Amino acid sequence: MLKVYAAHWCPHCTKTVDYLKKNNIEFEYIEIEAQPDQTIKKIIEVNGGDDWVIPTLEFNGKWRPGKVYNEFELHFDLKEMGVIGQK
Repeated sequence: MLKVYAAHWCPHCTKTVDYLKKNNIEFEYIEIEAQPDQTIKKIIEVNGGDDWVIPTLEFNGKWRPGKVYNEFELHFDLKEMGVIGQK
């Protein structure tokens, strides 16, 4: 299942979650600020090693670093990760 590491106050996270819901894509929402250090370290690593950036997505071991919300880019990345079919 797709994991969405996000924060309730992040507008890009909210837009990403709204996109997933609108497109009936199942996901697990994970509030980043409530995670243990080990999880935070992984998110920092995925995002280049300086800081955590959200929303960071993970699906079957494939990661998408945090990015500014862009519907077309998100759709493309979800296809590349195998979350959605090649329509």
